[in-house]
Amino acid sequence: MKIISEIMNEKNIERTLMRLTHEILEKNHGTEGVGIIGVRDRGDFLAKRIIDNIKKIEGKNVPLGLLDITLYRDDFQRITDSPVIKETEISFDITDMKIILIDDVLYTGRTARAALDALIDFGRPAMIQLAVLLDRGHRELPIKADFVGKNVPTSVNQQVQVQLKELDGQDKVILIECQNRDKVN
Repeated sequence: MKIISEIMNEKNIERTLMRLTHEILEKNHGTEGVGIIGVRDRGDFLAKRIIDNIKKIEGKNVPLGLLDITLYRDDFQRITDSPVIKETEISFDITDMKIILIDDVLYTGRTARAALDALIDFGRPAMIQLAVLLDRGHRELPIKADFVGKNVPTSVNQQVQVQLKELDGQDKVILIECQNRDKVN
């Protein structure tokens, strides 16, 4: 693997998340009836940051949920023989709520589809909106994000790698050239 470029640094990520927060608040006319759910492993940290931004802007708390989609993936058998399943934590009733689903990268749409399937097992929201830090294109399913931090045109031989302080010790997004398409996400 070879690093092609740095797409975002810490400041870019911070600004982008603040902009996404404002867009979410504007589209939903504030926080009434809104719940935010982050897709594990990076969408959950982005969701927490968006909730912190909402608290700064509106002075209100919004319910936060964390969603593990491992068992809902349609490529479950292809990705690993021994999956690491993390806990889904949704401590509020999502029925009739406006749910904002947060993920780091939108690529084929398969992760978003798995997240939608998993979410529906918890109730019937009034609506589900998708917010992503990056959209890299190459959709295989008819899924489009409602809120996009940055569109990043890529080839299928490239990988977008989101690094966050909470997991990686730093905030940045890099574009990597890969040799084997099966390892690209």
